[in-house]
Amino acid sequence: MAWPSFAAFLFLSLEAHPFTQNTNIMNRRSFFKNGSLAAIGSTLINPFQSFGQQPDFDTLKKNKKAKNIIFLVSDGMSTGTLNMADLFLNRKTGKGSHWMQLYKDNRVTRALMDTASASSIVTDSSAGSSSWGGGVRVPNGSLNVGANGEQYLPILQKFKQAGKMVGCVTTVPITHATPAGFCVNSKSRNSQDEIAGQYLDLNFDVMMGGGDQYFAADKRKDKTDMYTKFSAKGYQVAKTRAEMMNATNDKPILGIFGEDAVPYYIDRNNDTDLLKTVPSLAEMAQKAIDRMKNHPKGFVMQIESGKVDWAAHANDIAGLIHDQIEFDEAIKVAIDFAEKDKETLVIITTDHGNANPGVIYGKDANANFDSIQKYTHTNEWLLNNIHADSSASQVRELIATTNGATIADEDAKTILGYYSGLQKEDGGLYNFRKLPFKALAEMQKKTNSVGWISMDHSADYVELAMFGPGSELLKPFVKNTDLHYLMLQAAEVENKF
Repeated sequence: MAWPSFAAFLFLSLEAHPFTQNTNIMNRRSFFKNGSLAAIGSTLINPFQSFGQQPDFDTLKKNKKAKNIIFLVSDGMSTGTLNMADLFLNRKTGKGSHWMQLYKDNRVTRALMDTASASSIVTDSSAGSSSWGGGVRVPNGSLNVGANGEQYLPILQKFKQAGKMVGCVTTVPITHATPAGFCVNSKSRNSQDEIAGQYLDLNFDVMMGGGDQYFAADKRKDKTDMYTKFSAKGYQVAKTRAEMMNATNDKPILGIFGEDAVPYYIDRNNDTDLLKTVPSLAEMAQKAIDRMKNHPKGFVMQIESGKVDWAAHANDIAGLIHDQIEFDEAIKVAIDFAEKDKETLVIITTDHGNANPGVIYGKDANANFDSIQKYTHTNEWLLNNIHADSSASQVRELIATTNGATIADEDAKTILGYYSGLQKEDGGLYNFRKLPFKALAEMQKKTNSVGWISMDHSADYVELAMFGPGSELLKPFVKNTDLHYLMLQAAEVENKF
């Protein structure tokens, strides 16, 4: 007999399924206009299945309103970073990353995302987050403010006005570009004192990360004690892991756990004092969820691993892999909650690539890459423990202790040249002390087989995954701004603000 066309079969299958009777759900499909049917069809039916098999309608179970949204960002995560963290975990523990396992188990909708800003095909983090936050591409350096001063209402303000609880947690200052892109309008991402003040006025429910210098009276330029102001508005202020854990779930929380960013994950985990005093990203995420999960109208939050980007800028392999692993642990927290809750959309992505690292081919690539398992600290920690009066032997001993292998005596002398002023380091955005990150990474490549193409952002199309109600709206290729409207559609919040 003649087979029906795939389009006809798709129509009949959808017509027969109760999903199509729900007009509210079908109205939400207007987000993708003429492309909606094709997007749904590609999710529901594999055209290569035999007609004797029952199509997998698992996604249809997710086709309901997203009461909650958890938006996870590994800032500056090139595809090689995701790959190496999975390889690292697989080779060390026999189990890969939670992110990659979601792919392997076919539990998420997956896409590529174009990350450009209004001013460049290579975005910075403020414009990248603003594309999600305001739904419009803005120039690099600004937060939801266009080239001519146009202001776009950030998405957490929209959701707050719709009655939801909202918040952000991060491993960099809470006033930094990525959380701020979901929260505020500012012509400059660098106005972090001012951004802290805007947070006070916005009355968000959970804000946690680093950034003591933007809240403490003795560190702010205007000498305002922002901690006192937040406390006066009813916030519980936490400055240690214990204080965060002891915060109750009936009041808003401001958690600040570092003067600037919080420590890199591997440095924290190898320091007894830091382990006790600084919460992990997963712990912050869990606390934020616990604070907001019982709200009748739900919640929306952003979770960011900001120092994945900082490590990429520094070509710091231990910092990169372990902070990506810390992010991966936060993914598990979000997915575990969403699985039980069944009303939560989880979005997992990055704002842009950075440095494009990867394992380089060679006969010793396996053993070399496995040597990173012996690293106990980041290159940042290592280089900050070298001084102008250190000897070459001391440098070699320190590297042997932290990396499990050392460098040649000539390489150690080269490193010392940066401390005596004989050589200059010009790479790395967050390299305030001008430490020789690039030089050390090149030396380490000989024994860890990891190469880097740069110390800055790239224009890569990036990974994007979604789980839960609203994930069926995702098309295989999107612009970063599309996510703003997808979130509103998934939550059925009218874009009227």
